[in-house]
Amino acid sequence: MTELRHRGATDADPLSEDKGSESELRDGASDSDSKVDSGPPEVAVTSDDTPEVLNKALSGLSSRWRNWWVRGILTMAMISFFFFIIYMGPIVLMMIVLCVQIKCFQEIIHIGYSVYHSYHLPWFRSLSWYFLLCVNYFFYGETVTDCFFTLVQREEPLRILSKYHRFISFALYLTGFCMFVLSLVKKHYRLQFYMFGWTHVTLLIVVTQSHFIIHNLFEGMIWFIVPISCVICNDIMAYMFGFFFGRTPLIKLSPKKTWEGFIGGFFATVVFGILLSYVMAGYRYFVCPVEFNNDTNRFQVDCEPSELFQLTDYILPVFLQSFTGWTTVRLYPFQIHSVALSAFASIMGPFGGFFASGFKRAFKIKDFANTIPGHGGIMDRFDCQYLMATFVNVYIASFIRGPNPSKVIQQLLALRPDQQLYIFNSLKTHLTERGLLPALERAAA
Repeated sequence: MTELRHRGATDADPLSEDKGSESELRDGASDSDSKVDSGPPEVAVTSDDTPEVLNKALSGLSSRWRNWWVRGILTMAMISFFFFIIYMGPIVLMMIVLCVQIKCFQEIIHIGYSVYHSYHLPWFRSLSWYFLLCVNYFFYGETVTDCFFTLVQREEPLRILSKYHRFISFALYLTGFCMFVLSLVKKHYRLQFYMFGWTHVTLLIVVTQSHFIIHNLFEGMIWFIVPISCVICNDIMAYMFGFFFGRTPLIKLSPKKTWEGFIGGFFATVVFGILLSYVMAGYRYFVCPVEFNNDTNRFQVDCEPSELFQLTDYILPVFLQSFTGWTTVRLYPFQIHSVALSAFASIMGPFGGFFASGFKRAFKIKDFANTIPGHGGIMDRFDCQYLMATFVNVYIASFIRGPNPSKVIQQLLALRPDQQLYIFNSLKTHLTERGLLPALERAAA
């Protein structure tokens, strides 16, 4: 990516314009083969925007302890805000997820634009935001059709949009694709295709993962809160263990990460996940799926908790019986699943942070932005969350979710009457053959 790594000479071209059409066809390849990679582009370094009141209060401390206090105070503020939006309910949570997604997208695209704008090529930012709009329209349209099926079928404009949703989404994307082709500038083709790929990879990382987060939320707020809390806990505890006990470097991409912090964060997160799951599994507000009530036109979180959230007696292994003196233990089955969630958050989750660290090192930047003092940008705080969101979605689909009768009924009600009668008769015959219904002759008599 030679063009991406050079910010000098905004008007200079790798090949002179008088070399003929054959040279013009080879301009990208000749440029990349002949030039030596001079390193990543220089992106403006963000300034320290720590509140002045904190700077004055902590002025007497060393930089190490000053950073510790700044991060700690801002972390507590963010955790308090997290509790507040949970209290506000699922709609507010969805809006916050959308806002976080947009901010993360802006931070990543801004890095690309810092390189791209020096070539004075058109439409990069405009097209990037247009593609974000298209992808969000597609994913959120799928979610609305799936979760608000009855409402969509009841309103004629929504029903039409739902019916042709994928075609409209494709048409919108195709428009952006054509706009990109029309924006191509001779002798900068390779750079423009680099940035086209940049935008699409960013969409893949940011938008699809936020879509998974919202889908997890609809399965029950516990599937949203516990994974996110485990990542937050691991981030905090790994930092604490590394700060006080860290001696052994973990990975070169993040020199401040240590094995002591990694291992300490793992055990602390597993214990935290089990305890948090025990507390939350007892409340319907957290365990019931988020559903739309067609009578009140509002979201509701009320149901009869599934077996996953009912206390169950488990027989302990013999070695644990001798160690604890207990024969059985009462747990929610979800607590067992929480071990898998917290283990992933502790072992695999940090690799999202390592990926982000490598990305930032490639462009010689410390943080994606300076939105949060002591923490960097929003993307710096959510680099691990996106990987976690995908895992939770796959985990639910593989081990938890089963057929949903309410959604099947919604789809049946949308069929024509003759199709409904056909399914009714087929189901009745099938149940009779299995002995679940009286024989047809007996029912007729």
